[in-house]
Amino acid sequence: MRWALVKVCLAVTTMVVIAFAVPLGLVIKEMARDRAFSNAEREAAVVVPALSITTDRDQLERVVASAGSDDGMAVHLPAGDGRSAVDLGRQRVADADIAAVRKLGRASTAEVPGGSALLQPVALSLGTVVIEVYVPESEVTNGVGTAWAVLAGVGAALVVGSVAVADRLGVRMVQPARRLVEGAHELGEGKLGARVPEEGPNELRLAAVAFNSMADQVVQLLANERELAADLSHRLRTPLTVLRLNAASLGDSSAAEQTRTAVAQLEREVDTIIRTAREAKPQTTAPGPGAGCDAAEVVRERMAFWSALAEDEGRKVRTAGVDRPVRIPVARADLAAALDALLGNVFRHTPEGTAFAVDVHNGEDAVIVLVSDAGPGIPDPEAAMARGRGSGTAGSTGLGLDIVRRLAESTGGDVRIGSSVLGGTEIRIWIQLDGREPVRRGHRGTVRRRRRAVAR
Repeated sequence: MRWALVKVCLAVTTMVVIAFAVPLGLVIKEMARDRAFSNAEREAAVVVPALSITTDRDQLERVVASAGSDDGMAVHLPAGDGRSAVDLGRQRVADADIAAVRKLGRASTAEVPGGSALLQPVALSLGTVVIEVYVPESEVTNGVGTAWAVLAGVGAALVVGSVAVADRLGVRMVQPARRLVEGAHELGEGKLGARVPEEGPNELRLAAVAFNSMADQVVQLLANERELAADLSHRLRTPLTVLRLNAASLGDSSAAEQTRTAVAQLEREVDTIIRTAREAKPQTTAPGPGAGCDAAEVVRERMAFWSALAEDEGRKVRTAGVDRPVRIPVARADLAAALDALLGNVFRHTPEGTAFAVDVHNGEDAVIVLVSDAGPGIPDPEAAMARGRGSGTAGSTGLGLDIVRRLAESTGGDVRIGSSVLGGTEIRIWIQLDGREPVRRGHRGTVRRRRRAVAR
């Protein structure tokens, strides 16, 4: 494209220069010729007054000498009244040309060796006198060569300038297109961070914007696939926990041991799938208008699911704040997955018989969901949150807290780990209702006061 543009510009500029320079050069040449013959006519006009006064040879020779060079002018007097024809100066033209001018009575030019001659007739009483003025070729072409050289230089400068401008324009067009091609190759090779600068001509800039938007959508789709695979795999851990706990109560038979081994192997496979899927962290988008669920209803449903297992293990269960609807801008399936992840951690990391509770506090601008237990607690809450951000260790993928964190942050809220009133761990999910940043100061005391009010 670049060289094609340069060639087109070169051809067009060359044709324009030729179309204007050649006629202009011819005009300059003609103007130089007209100037030379105009000077010759002025020289001839100097002799005319003298011819009207006298025809004496000596006097006319002095006039001719004063008017110009003796070699450059000649005066041809006609014969008559017993006088023979008189020729003053050097004659260069043929007698036939002089006779023709005298007969026609108008000026004429004739080609002579070394230049041209102007034949100017003058009608006097003694007849028609022909004045011959020699115009050398150097005078006819005086300044023409310089003018043509200037025109050629200007034309060459125009051609070079137009080629340079065309080359710059070609570079400006080709570079964005080349970057777009390179970006497409990189994206095709799996380099998901490949992006194209949005610059250049308007069409290529729009193409770059479309390419970057497509790349972002590809990254988002892949992230969503990984997130879905991780979430689905993590949700398998809920029934796996039930199977593991049930397998623990089967006794010491070989079938029971095989069942426990199979469950443990299945848990390891699920953990492997989760870690593999989390290599690229997805971004959770905020739900659209009208999306959401009733948090109280979801809590009641999930607590009913886990209550059977809690009863088998002798765990005391308490819920609060679920007696009336509590609308939150979170999808039902996402909230259920977050609750299952936290409750599954309670069963997985606390001894049998440990009590736990789920409280829902409905405020004006936020809803707080508290999952607390009476277990040994979490000695390092920051390390636990770090696992939730992707640094899972052996035996823990960290995806449970990551699901909860992404759910809260999608609304502008957050997740915190602390100590519960039951003596163990309390995980607080702050769900913002209006999408604003969560209030960082004072809300924990508010939660405590609300909890005491609910307990009363």
